[in-house]
Amino acid sequence: MSEQTKRESLSEQLLQRATVSRFDVEQVVIVPVLAVVLALIIGGVVMLATGVAPQAVAQSYAALFTGSLGSVYALSETLTAATPLTLAALGIALGFRAGLFNIGAEGQIILGGIGAVVVGFSFAGLPIYLHLPLALLAGALGGAAWAAIAGWLRAATGAHEVIITIMLNLTSMRLLTYLLRNPPIQNPERTDPISKSVLESAQLPHLLDWLEPNLRLDAGIFVAIAAVVFVYWILFRTTIGFEFRASGLNPDAARYAGMRSGFIIVAVMALSGALAGLAGANQVLGVIGRVSPNFSGGIGFDAIAVALLGRSHPVGVLIAGLLFGALQAGGRQMQASAGVSLDLISIIQALIIIFVAAPVLIRKVFPWPFRSKAK
Repeated sequence: MSEQTKRESLSEQLLQRATVSRFDVEQVVIVPVLAVVLALIIGGVVMLATGVAPQAVAQSYAALFTGSLGSVYALSETLTAATPLTLAALGIALGFRAGLFNIGAEGQIILGGIGAVVVGFSFAGLPIYLHLPLALLAGALGGAAWAAIAGWLRAATGAHEVIITIMLNLTSMRLLTYLLRNPPIQNPERTDPISKSVLESAQLPHLLDWLEPNLRLDAGIFVAIAAVVFVYWILFRTTIGFEFRASGLNPDAARYAGMRSGFIIVAVMALSGALAGLAGANQVLGVIGRVSPNFSGGIGFDAIAVALLGRSHPVGVLIAGLLFGALQAGGRQMQASAGVSLDLISIIQALIIIFVAAPVLIRKVFPWPFRSKAK
């Protein structure tokens, strides 16, 4: 067996572990929930080992809960953080389903944000029912075009999409810095790299500002829910979705059956990028209102973990996105109330992914939920 064949076989095995063929409660719900529990336990042990008092550990986790679910503001922050994570993770999960590692969601978010902000500050006087959809569409097209580059290179030359998308991530960051220092994107009233602000007619409406002006939850949550339904429909209810899944499970058999592998690669990457681009548009049109050098905030990298945690199933990705959104929102409260470093949340997130990737370990630690299916 050649070295290239070994690498391809390993990639297929990793992708199969990252996906489930149907909504399996054990894989999509029980294993991730127990992984979270085990990660929180180990996180507590880490705090104790670093000199944190036991009562401070309890206070930290109480703050984590109240900061994510304990009030209307906490729920608003959780959903605000979960929305772009879910959108970007859906795109990554779609790539996993088709046997492609799209590591470029961060770059696609950046290009989506650029497209959305350009349309968002243009076309003054356009009504919101035209301007907002156009801005969202521009975000999706920006992400799709950027990801399609990697898809085309993979289909035409065989270049691996992991390398290409990583390089495109770096290119997009430098491109953003350049554009933000030049007209027409840079705000003419500023000397630092900040874009013009999005017009009110292109902003995603805030849903809870009638309760409290500081509640940031916006209509992007409906875009994310619609995207979950759309990805589920296209994967499990359409012919092209069947071709995506067949190509991911066995590309050789898919080609033998007459499926167009080149078209599938480009189509999957473009659709994956469009979803990531919508995540960037959500940040620009709903949360920030403009583009700055770090507006993406690493969402594209966190979304890889969300897609893995959700086992690349649309419903699982939604649940995982809510979980990571809660960890981010609660982590800020934990840092403010208990004085625990926000880095602990990163440790917990990493542990969750490790345990989800090793379900055998979860079965050993928590055997009772799996006894009915034990072999």
